[in-house]
Amino acid sequence: MAQVTKFTVLPRLPERIAHLETIAKNAWWCWDPEAVQLFIRIDRDRWPEVEQNPVQLLGEVSQMRLEELSKDSSFLAHLDRVMERLEDYLGGAHWHEKNPDTPKEFCVAYMSAEFGIHESIKIYSGGLGILAGDHLKAASDLGLPLIGIGLLYRGGYFRQYLNADGWQQETYPQNDFHNMPITRMLDKAGKALFIELPYPERMVKVALWKCQVGRVPLYLLDCDHDENHPDDRAITAQLYGGDRNTRVRQEILLGMGGVQAMHALNISPTTYHMNEGHAAFMTLQRIKDLVKAEGLTIEEAMETVKAASFFTTHTPVPAGNDMFEPALIEHYFKNYCAELGISLDRLMALGRQNPADLREPFCMTVLALKLSAGANGVSKLHGQVARNMWSRTWKDVPENEVPITSITNGIHTQTFISAEMADLYDRYLGPGWIESPDDPAVWGRIETVPDTELWRTHERRRERLVSFSRGRLYQQYEKRGASVAERNICLEVLNPEALTIGFARRFATYKRATLLLLDKPRLKAMIMNSERPIQFIIAGKAHPQDTAGKELIRALFHFARDPDVRNSFIFLENYDINVARFMVQGVDCWLNTPRRPMEASGTSGMKAAANGALNISIPDGWWCEAENLGPNGWSIGAGEMYDNTEEQDRVESEALYDILEQEVIPLFYERGRDGIPRGWIARMKSAIGTIGPVFNTYRMVQEYADRCYVPCAKRRAALRAKSRARVKALCQWKHKVREAWPQVSIAGVHADHTQGLPVGAALNVEASLHLGPLSPEDVTVEIYYGHVDALDQIPLGKTVEMKSMRQTDGGTQRYEGCIHCEHTGQQGFTIRVIPSHADLAQKHEMALIHWA
Repeated sequence: MAQVTKFTVLPRLPERIAHLETIAKNAWWCWDPEAVQLFIRIDRDRWPEVEQNPVQLLGEVSQMRLEELSKDSSFLAHLDRVMERLEDYLGGAHWHEKNPDTPKEFCVAYMSAEFGIHESIKIYSGGLGILAGDHLKAASDLGLPLIGIGLLYRGGYFRQYLNADGWQQETYPQNDFHNMPITRMLDKAGKALFIELPYPERMVKVALWKCQVGRVPLYLLDCDHDENHPDDRAITAQLYGGDRNTRVRQEILLGMGGVQAMHALNISPTTYHMNEGHAAFMTLQRIKDLVKAEGLTIEEAMETVKAASFFTTHTPVPAGNDMFEPALIEHYFKNYCAELGISLDRLMALGRQNPADLREPFCMTVLALKLSAGANGVSKLHGQVARNMWSRTWKDVPENEVPITSITNGIHTQTFISAEMADLYDRYLGPGWIESPDDPAVWGRIETVPDTELWRTHERRRERLVSFSRGRLYQQYEKRGASVAERNICLEVLNPEALTIGFARRFATYKRATLLLLDKPRLKAMIMNSERPIQFIIAGKAHPQDTAGKELIRALFHFARDPDVRNSFIFLENYDINVARFMVQGVDCWLNTPRRPMEASGTSGMKAAANGALNISIPDGWWCEAENLGPNGWSIGAGEMYDNTEEQDRVESEALYDILEQEVIPLFYERGRDGIPRGWIARMKSAIGTIGPVFNTYRMVQEYADRCYVPCAKRRAALRAKSRARVKALCQWKHKVREAWPQVSIAGVHADHTQGLPVGAALNVEASLHLGPLSPEDVTVEIYYGHVDALDQIPLGKTVEMKSMRQTDGGTQRYEGCIHCEHTGQQGFTIRVIPSHADLAQKHEMALIHWA
């Protein structure tokens, strides 16, 4: 084809409605029901056709229609109200007004490989991206000074469709950046802003875009433009696409390119938050910048970077953590090592749990853990799993003390609440459900909502879900080439009054989507019960390379074709945020069947609960924390662990059938004279009242700020004062300790009266230590004590710090401590010594420990 000259065409909005573009270019509109209705009024039929994309809508609607709207007094009043709401929101209280003790320069950079803001911005694949999007929205609500850093993918994630046999097929539609609610960043001359990122082959030019999410900017990096070589354009061609080579190139762009982008934008974060390990190369770029710009040593630069970094791990499955072979790291970081004067082995050691194991690949999670001041899992159970998974990084440290904490995920409630339910909350809960969504007292007002009103609101949402599902199913059959008769059957599936259960998620095998099918005759008997019918709506995608996940989809597809159940068991293709909204807003129950403990958190059940749905879930992820808050759903089993997975599936599928037959179905159809299921409604209110105030991103981001962001910012400020004097002193101290550590030993331990001690008694313990060239101020000596298990180990010990008493003539240091006997049974203790310094981020930062 001949050379094409590109130009951009923009909608020509009449001046009176020019604010439509302002609203469309701020994703705030997607969680404000009145703003959504404003765009629907422009062209109700075209709105779903453009996938609820307001920028594309304004570009496609006729000029005549725009002129009509500019003279429509009702529409103009609506527009003015929405614009006023946006301005009020943007001018709301900022973080420093409510938190005056926060450092003035406080700013958080939140880095993630995907962001799920809205279905019109296709740079997300699933839960990780949705959470990242909700994180930005909550930060905006809180007025938190935070920016997002991500990648702008030309292909986004794939569209799913099933062939006639139910096998998942994928298509990759291209994002049209100029018809998305994003804007290109410009330099001072008004030209497109680029940064240049070095790769081994050549320099890559990276364009910068911005998606405004309320008060939070999300900056997106884009390589797919004419300035680049075709191989380099492929870096941002597709989310989670390509091979390992593509993946490492993407993660260099996100981490190292993200830091350079912030330099170009004159943004200086005080805290860097890595949402998963994809962004961990960010730490290497910052180390390089500090060495080059300030002349710091590698060790000083590492300490500086660590002080301002925080890491969240989301993956409880080892295969889900990115690992790269040494040869690949050498290819991309050979020049980096040469510039900094370090060996490749030293760089590789940062990504290995055991630096001495030269066969171990380079793990992004380990890199993030080693160069962060703190780390967390995304539920309490996941925190335990993560401490176990990564315990080798802290050799000999008890698993329960591995420095990975937990902050449980949440949802941005406004994004997923139906407009009808939001109106109900406005009237009965008041503005607090938006302004203070973490306040239990606000959600407690759900008890004041009349049962009939709550039930009618929910029934309307179920009816809307049924209507949406019928239309979606009709389109699926039409695309598959089905006959007119087959397509028309789609318009009659599902019963708007029947008990409706939803299951939608990524189709990984551990999520066990087909657990429901293990006893098909029993399941069919429930579905075919004409007096108390039950129906299922299923959705979800398998990764294009996950054959086992695709087999699960095909199994469900074939079951749904059974003439006995086809009207009550359907699979909706191409699961996305829009499908998720309809489902969580309309189902009666949300089903979750992962193999414990492989669900890190999960958030779809939270979204359903916020709309009044009841969860039926394996006790895994977030549900372990929610199930005991009140009668808000049902748990499948009690969290048992199995060695035999087939036995586990059999037992838990039977438990699921029992719950459905004996509890869920009877409660739903137990009606009073007015036809209202008051027992069910009581559980709906309990779910809303107990889950609403806890599992939201307002609470979650506030927790990140209090426990991570602000402490990191304060510690960073302290360490960088006076030309980073404390950083340099800390590095010197660490070097001294590492050199001396082989000379440290525990020479002896003594305790008297260790038999037959009564509860409440005190056990005095003495220890003698050789500290070599170290002083008592350089170490902490502790008694580690607790219950002794059958293997003569102390699995969950407590600690008491011992006091240094004096140095003996032989050069040993004497320590004393005391244990208070609080519990009966076989107890035990030992002694340990660890490095101690006031500027360490956490106790086991150096991963050095000596045991008696």
